[in-house]
Amino acid sequence: MKKLSFILVLFIIVSSFLSGCGQKEASNAKKDDNQLKVYTTVYPLQYFTQQIGAEFVDVKTIYPPGADEHTFEPSQKDMISLADADLFFYIGLGLEGFVDKAEQTLKNEDVKMLPVGDSLHLDGGNNDQAEETHSSDDGHGHGDINPHVWLDPIYANEIALTIKNQLVEQMPEHKDVLEKNYAELSAQLTDLDKEFTEVIRSADRKEIIVSHAAYSYWETRYGLKQINISGLSTTNEPTQQELQNLISHAKDAKIKYVLTEQNFNSKLAKMVQDEIGGKTLTLHNLSVLTDEDIKNNETYFTLMKKNISTLEKALNE
Repeated sequence: MKKLSFILVLFIIVSSFLSGCGQKEASNAKKDDNQLKVYTTVYPLQYFTQQIGAEFVDVKTIYPPGADEHTFEPSQKDMISLADADLFFYIGLGLEGFVDKAEQTLKNEDVKMLPVGDSLHLDGGNNDQAEETHSSDDGHGHGDINPHVWLDPIYANEIALTIKNQLVEQMPEHKDVLEKNYAELSAQLTDLDKEFTEVIRSADRKEIIVSHAAYSYWETRYGLKQINISGLSTTNEPTQQELQNLISHAKDAKIKYVLTEQNFNSKLAKMVQDEIGGKTLTLHNLSVLTDEDIKNNETYFTLMKKNISTLEKALNE
């Protein structure tokens, strides 16, 4: 639905000559020129866009399978793909560090970049609150807002609404279908919120040990406290004293499980597990899919329901 600038076209031609395959990839980049071409960062944005836009969108995530959303940097090929997009949905809230640079690089391109997190009215997602689950005096947060808003079904619903509104703006001729698809997605998210509420409300305990502080919205929404090993970013590791406080608290509370994530192999989590004599369970943060997730046709809802099952086990044993 759009054309690349002369400079980017020239870059593609040169790259194609050198690689021997770039031209073919560029020519096959779009399935249908009548589709709106959309790129996203985290997986839920891709999923919501696909569910709402259906056959009217060609949507891809810029993240490769298993990437760390906190440290990802796009390649030149990624930037060329973004330049050829109509829309780029990203979270904002400090999650995607590369976006400011990308905006400068793409300022002469006709791609609309939309931080969907900016439209949310957040409550209780700051890192200071998340870190309080260690103990009253061991916080190692930097006071940033928790950007993992898609893990809260209510905020996810608001994000989906923002996506729907933008798709309607871009494709008003398909408004009725887009509204219908959003309504169906919204109903599923409402049901998911009810499932979280019931499982956590009826649980024997209300604390979980997690590899990093992505889950503070569950504390505010459902009363589930996270005891996080690393901070909001996977690179924000605790001090030795903070780690010892965490281990002591876990032993006192008789917590048996350490919840690790699909895209973050934490040596500290393994150490905590060994120290408390516990076991690990996987809690999927949904920022990216793994190759195995893709092979198994996992979706936002199948993964979130697996998370609910994980919580049910961790909170009741």
